[in-house]
Amino acid sequence: MSRADNRDYERLATIARRRRAELGIALNDANAKAGGLSNRTWQRVEKGLEIRETNYVKVDGLLKWAPGSCLGVLEGGEPVPVEDVSGAPGVQKSPVPQEVVDKEALNTVQLALIATAKGTPAEEIREMSERVVRDLRERGLI
Repeated sequence: MSRADNRDYERLATIARRRRAELGIALNDANAKAGGLSNRTWQRVEKGLEIRETNYVKVDGLLKWAPGSCLGVLEGGEPVPVEDVSGAPGVQKSPVPQEVVDKEALNTVQLALIATAKGTPAEEIREMSERVVRDLRERGLI
């Protein structure tokens, strides 16, 4: 991969390390895998090295930034923390409150589990459903 594109990888590394420290996230295999990355790829970002273009959005998710933040930082912009996404240009915030999205996702997952996991105790279905919704929320998918 060529660095001739004038992207500022060192700047991204500095900002990403700072954000990871703010969030208290360890740079380890478990956290990297939770975000869909290898630990090596995540380390490359923090060392100021280029990674595949498609992996930057995964780093955004791990750092709780709006999608496109890493690429924006590489071009001289600032990352947009997910909690600040309403102020980002071109970003539309969902009119549906997060609690409603979570409840609907939970109901949908529970119904799917009930339909496919015959004989599974209700408490286990409830726990699995809550875990799926929590994982989807942490990955920024809901």
